[in-house]
Amino acid sequence: MPEETSEEKEIEEAETAEAESEAEKPEAIGKEEEAAEELEGAEEEAKVEEEIEGAETVEEAEALEEEEVEAAEEEMELEEEERRPRREEEEEIEIVEERIYTIPLRRAWLMPSRRRAPKAMRIIRSFVQRHMKVGRLEEGEEELEEEEKPRVIISNELNEYVWRRGAEKPPRKVRVRAVKDKEGYVTVYPA
Repeated sequence: MPEETSEEKEIEEAETAEAESEAEKPEAIGKEEEAAEELEGAEEEAKVEEEIEGAETVEEAEALEEEEVEAAEEEMELEEEERRPRREEEEEIEIVEERIYTIPLRRAWLMPSRRRAPKAMRIIRSFVQRHMKVGRLEEGEEELEEEEKPRVIISNELNEYVWRRGAEKPPRKVRVRAVKDKEGYVTVYPA
């Protein structure tokens, strides 16, 4: 049996290191897929290195290296696009109006202690309806049915901000960003 080249040894070492690192991971989902992708990546790197070594001129080797770098950059860009948060997708909706408000929540503190955070959420909703003119009829508009009326959507981030200290101690005031889209929906985010 012929001796293994240094490249084959490196590939085998990489494979064993990957297998050991995956054995340490507690996640069982997707292990096989990750291993297959990593093996493919190691094989591709080995092929590119062989092509670079087999290139007759320095210029050909540099061109092959540049192609490898460009391919890696494209893969990273695709991965970043997949990881982008949902909030950016929501903002792609055509924005008609965007305003920033500081909403006082002092009236929520007049409620019994366990009802303060729910009251704060109702105060935020009514404030935004009043100031963003949600649900009001403008000239030339007919009254909409109950299901089709524009409404206020409070984002999870704002909800978590109000509730972070529990129902008994909501913030005294909150700064929000209200975004109205072309369909009449108003989404409220923390500013």
